[in-house]
Amino acid sequence: MRAILDSLDCPILTMSLRLMHIVDSLEFGGLERVVTDLAIEQKRRGDEVCVFSLLHTVGLRPVLEAAGIDVIVGNKRDGLDLALIARLRRTIAARRIEVVHTHNFVPNYHAAAALWGRWRAPTLVCSLHDMGFRLDREARLRKFFQWSIGRTAGFAMVGAQVHDRYVGGGMVAAEKATTVLNGIPVERFRWTPERRHEARVRLGVPQDALLIGAVGRQVGLKNHALLIALMPRLLARHPSLRLALVGSGPLEAELRAQAQAAGPAVAERIVFTGQRPDVADLTPGFDIFAMPSLTEGLSIALLEAAATRLAIVATAVGGNPEIVREGETGLLVPPGQAEPLFGALERMLSDAALRTRCGQQACDWVRAHGSIGTLYDTCQRFYAEARQR
Repeated sequence: MRAILDSLDCPILTMSLRLMHIVDSLEFGGLERVVTDLAIEQKRRGDEVCVFSLLHTVGLRPVLEAAGIDVIVGNKRDGLDLALIARLRRTIAARRIEVVHTHNFVPNYHAAAALWGRWRAPTLVCSLHDMGFRLDREARLRKFFQWSIGRTAGFAMVGAQVHDRYVGGGMVAAEKATTVLNGIPVERFRWTPERRHEARVRLGVPQDALLIGAVGRQVGLKNHALLIALMPRLLARHPSLRLALVGSGPLEAELRAQAQAAGPAVAERIVFTGQRPDVADLTPGFDIFAMPSLTEGLSIALLEAAATRLAIVATAVGGNPEIVREGETGLLVPPGQAEPLFGALERMLSDAALRTRCGQQACDWVRAHGSIGTLYDTCQRFYAEARQR
């Protein structure tokens, strides 16, 4: 019956599939979070799903396993790991995988190598989650990825700018490419007065304070240093203000030192939470969600902020303008510039009605366009079209 249905010239969206997602790792991050949520939703809808992590990983692995999803760890070595490719090939065959869904460059070329030469190989598709600037810097990575492109049936770009980058740049053929916006389980991020109160308790922030929050890995591209640098000026106008930085990363110690160097009056108003498993229980405590990133794909943290009904101030990079419409669902600023960011934060802090209006409109948008249910349906169509090719 499956063979008959597969031969029909129309998308089959109701059939369950045997799926494998392949990621670099499952350590905490936006890409890893969306893969985890998508895999859980696919299993809930009846698909047989597993996740293959190239690198040794913990992170979100327990979340997947608690949902009954197998996680296979490849323990990848540096470079092109032939032993890993052989293991991946055996695992795909043993589980009779029908669709291999890779996420970004390294997983895709390893999967393409594992499927090379197989008779009736599964359909290989790839999601591209960022602008791919690594490909400009790393010639070897670019070469391997370009080799895999011809062996990949379809590419899902997480936003229009990402689509333009790969298709407009001539790397991926237009007929193989589509845009698939990331999705989140929106109910997990529901705002209520009770959740706001509890979040403030967890963060140690007074209930009547104004609170700017940022969620993300503490690396240079996220540009948290600019938020800290603006705090003295913002505090001069809003003495109750607090800043919460949720997450960790290689720059955490440097950012803490920057806060201390600004003096006690500033440092005591900046909360560093470290890596937290309860992010969805912290963000309802924010008044403003700030994202000063220098580059983004389609940010999961930004979708979560929208679902939490937060007023957003974000840089106009990557997929951010697809979520934040100026003056409607938030405010956009150019990346890496202090004055526009200060002005937008000051405007939001000074206008409670603007915060409320932007937060509600952002929440309405993400429920219509960025839910995990919408992502599931879009991926089903994406798989069907790729299998037809």
